[in-house]
Amino acid sequence: MKKTFYPKLAAGNIRKNSKTYIPYILTCILTAAMFYIVKSLSLNPGLGEMIGGDTISYIMELGSWIVALFAFIFLFYTNSFLVKRRKKEFGVFNILGMEKRHLAAVLGWETLYVMLLSLTGGVGLGIALDKIMFLLIGKILGAEIVLGFFIEPQTILMTVKLFAVIFVLILLNSVGQIHIANPIELLHAGSAGEKEPKTKWLMTLAGMACVAGGYYIALTVENPLMSIFAFFIAVILVIIGTYMLFIAGSIAVLKLLKKNKKFYYKTKHFTSVSGMIYRMKQNAAGLANICILSTMVLVTVSSTCSLIIGLEDILKTRYPLELTVISHEKDEKRSEELINLARNMQKEKNMQVLKEVQYTYLSFSAFIEGDTFQAEPQAELAAVDNSYVLLFMPLSDYNATEGVHKTLREDEIMIYANRVPYDEPVLNLLGRQYRVTEQLDHFIGNGPVAAVASNALIIVLPDRECLNEIYEKQKEIYGDRCSDICLLYGFDCGSEREEQKAYYYELSREIEAQGFDGRTESREEARMSFASLYGGLFFIGLFLSILFVMATVLIIYYKQISEGYDDKERFAIMQKVGMELREVKASIRSQVLMVFFLPLAVAGIHTAASFKMLSEILAILNFVNVRLYVLCTVTAYLVFAGMYVGIYVLTARVYYRIVSR
Repeated sequence: MKKTFYPKLAAGNIRKNSKTYIPYILTCILTAAMFYIVKSLSLNPGLGEMIGGDTISYIMELGSWIVALFAFIFLFYTNSFLVKRRKKEFGVFNILGMEKRHLAAVLGWETLYVMLLSLTGGVGLGIALDKIMFLLIGKILGAEIVLGFFIEPQTILMTVKLFAVIFVLILLNSVGQIHIANPIELLHAGSAGEKEPKTKWLMTLAGMACVAGGYYIALTVENPLMSIFAFFIAVILVIIGTYMLFIAGSIAVLKLLKKNKKFYYKTKHFTSVSGMIYRMKQNAAGLANICILSTMVLVTVSSTCSLIIGLEDILKTRYPLELTVISHEKDEKRSEELINLARNMQKEKNMQVLKEVQYTYLSFSAFIEGDTFQAEPQAELAAVDNSYVLLFMPLSDYNATEGVHKTLREDEIMIYANRVPYDEPVLNLLGRQYRVTEQLDHFIGNGPVAAVASNALIIVLPDRECLNEIYEKQKEIYGDRCSDICLLYGFDCGSEREEQKAYYYELSREIEAQGFDGRTESREEARMSFASLYGGLFFIGLFLSILFVMATVLIIYYKQISEGYDDKERFAIMQKVGMELREVKASIRSQVLMVFFLPLAVAGIHTAASFKMLSEILAILNFVNVRLYVLCTVTAYLVFAGMYVGIYVLTARVYYRIVSR
């Protein structure tokens, strides 16, 4: 046998199976390009020179690992479609005299061709698009861009190594499947699974329990800090439950319909239910994958778009006022000197003050049990679920800040909750009980408190004496780690952004030079770091969404091809038993539509169930504009649904072309 026989046979096999190989190769090229771009950006020195570029680089490094993991799992999965469709072909080769080692050689050459095409196309496309992505990040950060390409040999080498390992493992897996199967099994592999599936009630109930558990966690977690950990638990439960329900639950429902004789023994229902049972057995795992990937796309796009679109709202939540000065001086006179320094500098720079706020406050952490808050210096981490940040301020400062004339008795307080409402009529703290007279719906804000991930309560006390009393009691408990009474002064002005930043830098230098115990904050100075963080998250979210969509399209495409070959025989049998062509087409069309759009519907339900928990997680990033998040989620779902319909229209043509032959 000539040495060129196997390479030529492998090349011919790829050409003959172009309908399945071309989409697979394109996917490999795009995945390799994605990995190259993300890894290249993480190593690009130009990114580090931008303000906030270090954050982007770190996010890109994490993103490269996510893309690598995705490439490994997804390419393995899609290759399984190819192997399944070609087992019959391998069986014929085996019967005609080719040994298993010969088949392995053919598979080896096919894998080598695909790997070379994927790496050449992927790295080439990655180099071509890398600069565009760099320019996009620069645009997000508002940085000046230096022209010229950046090509890092290390990135090319890492891309080659990663995909070489993936393709070698794919080859070993494919060869293993061929090796353990006999020729007869290979010939009938394409039509395997025609036996009616059994009802798996235990798996169905377990799937329902997993999904219900995931939904319960998503809908009941209140504390944002716990939301992050709970989110991963909920995601794992929902993924497991989704697979179980698609694999076993769908069969159980269809079997129940089959047992209903009045429903089942009608021409339309008989063919549809029978056909659906076999479809769900063969395609349940693929449909579950489509559902999970669709959910990932919706969650990723809606959350990252909300962050980047709502950046201004996020900044205003974290920095309620454009410029803020906070004094930690224990001497009130010294605190006033610091505030006067800020005011004098305003006059020197002819800054127009549009709005200013000044108030005294005390802030420390406590743990809630019912209506009682406890300050515990040695609290365990397990108690973080019921932790709060409490901010106290005297009524006189609140009235001056809000421009109102509220009154309180000695044992009365008013409360503003930043996230989770406090509904108890009384509040017990440090051995004293206070009656809550009013739940405030607005407060000017406190940036340092907004930056804390825990829930927070703003508590308005009757007078300064009450504030001093609470200060002394918490000092006894916390000792050296106690909080001090602070004086906050903040203002909005009509100055340009650069002028505000210049004021911030000069005031910060003066505070340090004169030895004040205090600090200053600037919304404009923080804008770039926020833009880099959320811009990086948006960028990675965009990349992952493209990967997930690409995976969804490919799985749908292979599912349509697989179903087309399976339905071709059913199509002929249904006509032979007397069904009209119109009835056959209507029956199969209804089954295809039901199977095709089931993952989209379930993905919508999963996204809706995750909404509350994701809102809590976004609140940690100071995003509290729930209305914008709703709008982004609904828009993402409608756009994705439209794209999903487009995918169906395109892939359905391939399906009907196969069936009608």
